[in-house]
Amino acid sequence: MKKEKQDIITFKVPESLVEAMRGIPNRSEFIRTAVVAALDSVCPLCRGTGVIMPKQRRHLETFMVDHHLEECNTCNAVHLVCEHNSQKS
Repeated sequence: MKKEKQDIITFKVPESLVEAMRGIPNRSEFIRTAVVAALDSVCPLCRGTGVIMPKQRRHLETFMVDHHLEECNTCNAVHLVCEHNSQKS
């Protein structure tokens, strides 16, 4: 099986993060795992920037006509609810 080519990425971190990670035996593996986990949780609209563009906002407003945000009574997670599905109950 062919190995995937690896690349090196460097980034700056505050000294407090360096200190917090000092006891981690394989920091590279820890960081890779954390990045992959974070990428699995990225918002599909803003792609992790926290900002949506005006054209995206217009599409979202159209979508939200038939959808709303609701907090789960069990886990308190905020999630989208489709008005069409909730009418079936």
